[in-house]
Amino acid sequence: MSKKDESNKYEKDWVACDVESHYFGTDRKHSKKEKKLAIAKDRSKYKKTDQAKLQKSQKQKVYIPTDQDRRGRVISIKPEGFFVENETSSEIIVCSLKGALKKEKNLSKNLVTVGDFVLYNEVNKTITYIEPRKSVLSRADNLSRRKEQFIAANVDQVIITVSIVSPEIKPFLIDRYIIAAVKGNLTPIIVVNKIDLLQDETKENPLIEVQKEIYEEVLAAYTKAKISIIGVSVVTGEGLEDLKKIMQGKTSVFSGQSGVGKSSLINIICGTELRTGEIVSKTKKGSHTTTTTKLIHLSFGGWCVDTPGVKSFGVWDLKKNELKSYFSEIEKYGQSCKYQDCSHIQEEDCAVIKAVEEGKISLLRYQSYQMLLQDLEEEYLRR
Repeated sequence: MSKKDESNKYEKDWVACDVESHYFGTDRKHSKKEKKLAIAKDRSKYKKTDQAKLQKSQKQKVYIPTDQDRRGRVISIKPEGFFVENETSSEIIVCSLKGALKKEKNLSKNLVTVGDFVLYNEVNKTITYIEPRKSVLSRADNLSRRKEQFIAANVDQVIITVSIVSPEIKPFLIDRYIIAAVKGNLTPIIVVNKIDLLQDETKENPLIEVQKEIYEEVLAAYTKAKISIIGVSVVTGEGLEDLKKIMQGKTSVFSGQSGVGKSSLINIICGTELRTGEIVSKTKKGSHTTTTTKLIHLSFGGWCVDTPGVKSFGVWDLKKNELKSYFSEIEKYGQSCKYQDCSHIQEEDCAVIKAVEEGKISLLRYQSYQMLLQDLEEEYLRR
C-alpha cells in the first residue's frame, strides 16, 4: 500500500475521540460559531500594541487639503449631484463624490447629507472631505433597518411639525423624533399646525370638542415633560411670530408626517414658494410634496431645512436599556420602583404605573413608551 492510500485510509476511518467530543460536541458547525463569537468578545485585541497600530492607521487616513480645495456647505442633494454653497462667494457648485470616499465601508446608507460642511476640488468639482458633524438627525433605513440614514447635519434644533386634524396627531411618532433629536445632539421643539380648525364651530366638524381635548392633553403632556411646544396656524397667523423667534439665528430642520403643513409654514416664514399638497380625501392623510431635503436661508438670520414627510420613523441604534432615559418623567418615578430593572409594564409595586394612574405621568407619553419598548423587543427577536 502506498503512503497516499494509507493516508486516505486514515482520513476515512477517522472518528472523534472522547476528548474532542467533549470540547467540540457533535455539531462542529455550532462549535465554529461559538469560537467566532469568543474571538469577537476577546478584549485582548485591544491591548496597547494593537491600539498603537489602529491609531497609526487612522493617522494615515487624515486628509490634507490641497490648493484646489474650497470649503462649502451641502444645501441640497439631487440626481444631478451634491449642491454645495461656497462659504465665501455663496456660489452654488454641483459636485460629485470622490471615488475614495465612495469606497468607505460603514453602517450609513448615505455618506453625505444636507447641512454637511465639506471640502471640494474647484477644478474637477468633487467632494474630497466631509468634516466631522457637530449634530445629526438620522433614522433607521426604511427597508433593511440595518443602516443609518442621515437626514440633516450640523443642525441646532428639530421642528417636529404635527397637526391635530387632517392628519391626526401621533404622539408615538413625536416621541420617536424627540429621541432621534436628543441622540443626535439637537433640541426638539414641537409645533402643532392647523389650530384654526379647532375654532370651527360649524356642524361640519362634529368631533371638534374631542379634538380640542386631545390638543389640550398633548400640550399638557409635553409641557410637563419640559419639551417646548407651540400651536400655530398658517391661515390666521397665530403663533408664527413665536416660531420665528425660536428659529432666529439657528439652523432648524422641519420634520414630521406628510400633510401636516411643513412646506406651507416654511413658505410664510422664509418667503419661499415650496410646493404644497392637499389631503387625500379617502385616507385623510397627507400627500408627499417635498421630495428632496433642502437647506434654506432665513431673512431674519439662520437656516431652515425642509424634509420629505414620513409615514413611519425608525430610531437608529436605540437600545432597550436606554429607552427610559429618553422619558424624563418615567426615569424620575422609576427610581422608586421595587425592582431596579423594572420595565414599568406589569411588575408589582411599580412607581411608574402608579404615577400614570394618579395622573402624574401623561397616559399619552406612557403609551408611547410601551409601544417603543414592544418594538425594540420584537426587533431583538428578529435578529
